[in-house]
Amino acid sequence: MSQTNREKMHNGGLYQPSDPEIAKQQQLCLDRLYDFNQTRPSETAKRQQLLQEMFAEIGDGCYLEPPFHANFGGYHVHFGDHVYANFNLTLVDDTHIYVGTRTMIGPNVTIATAGHPILPELRRQDYQYNMPVHIGENCWLGAGVIILPGITIGNNVVIGAGSIVTKDLPDNVVAVGNPCHILREVNEHDRQFYFKNRQIEWDNL
Repeated sequence: MSQTNREKMHNGGLYQPSDPEIAKQQQLCLDRLYDFNQTRPSETAKRQQLLQEMFAEIGDGCYLEPPFHANFGGYHVHFGDHVYANFNLTLVDDTHIYVGTRTMIGPNVTIATAGHPILPELRRQDYQYNMPVHIGENCWLGAGVIILPGITIGNNVVIGAGSIVTKDLPDNVVAVGNPCHILREVNEHDRQFYFKNRQIEWDNL
């Protein structure tokens, strides 16, 4: 039995995103995204209401700083509680993106699920494939991070600014670079210092 383009969107199959049914749904999503990006900073309640309508799931206390960009306006995006995203977050959400509770996302971050075949003949026919992205809880993605399709990132991961994540990352690591690689594990030094030689004054927190 042949699969529809909508089914192939979410199972990694090659499909054509110009399918009229998909395009119609996308247009509705992009209209809501436009409304969100036109809100005033003081319209916090309106922003929260729009996010509830836009996203597949969004937890309590989430904040997205406009402008926010997404292929489907967040329609395939799942945020846990207290996710923070700075301006110019770009989600290529042609299939599902999962972001865990209390993850922080710096400015100009891109999380992509969509890819295109290397073979020119297939690209000429507008074929595309999508692979979901999973990001764990309590992560910090620095400014300008790019996460490619199909990536899974564990809990408590810090990714340095400008990194391009091409491979999965386990829990509790600091990772940097292009391609992004593990620099070290989160360790006892991080319990004493929060930035270079600046010590954490636990009694004052």
